[in-house]
Amino acid sequence: MDFLYRQGKDLAYAIILRKFLPHFRINMSLQFNMIALLLVVLILLGILSHNSAITIPAAVLLIMQQTFLAQYIPYLEKYGLHVGIVILTIGVLSPLVSGKIQLPGLPAFVSWKMFVAIAVGVLVAWLAGKGVPLMGEQPILVTGLVIGTIIGVSFLGGIPVGPLIAAGILAVLIGKF
Repeated sequence: MDFLYRQGKDLAYAIILRKFLPHFRINMSLQFNMIALLLVVLILLGILSHNSAITIPAAVLLIMQQTFLAQYIPYLEKYGLHVGIVILTIGVLSPLVSGKIQLPGLPAFVSWKMFVAIAVGVLVAWLAGKGVPLMGEQPILVTGLVIGTIIGVSFLGGIPVGPLIAAGILAVLIGKF
């Protein structure tokens, strides 16, 4: 009986594939270009440095570029940064919501460390705000910022939130504010 069940199941899969597969023609020819090579290098750097923050995005983008998912890359370009910032903010605020971090009392809010923390937060937000327009106006500079960020993430233990702030610092340094 088990044999008939397996044969029937295989036959059902064959019928389904024969019926629906022609509608899903996927071009699986690999496209070797400089971007694909860069993504492979990033994947290798991420693996060698044990940094999934580089490996996973590079692998996802390589898969997208090489498959039918390439049609969604423009949406990723348009909304990816905003969605990423939202997810990052959720990750930062979640310990507060879960109760792992308690709000400090009033004395902690009036300490010099809190004032410095607020000032640094304002400065970083301002710098990131200056970086976004620069990245749009001079996209060639993004390459240098990304390479610097990758080096910092891969070899210095950083995290890849640096391109916006780096672009902001660059904008201030070259007078684009």
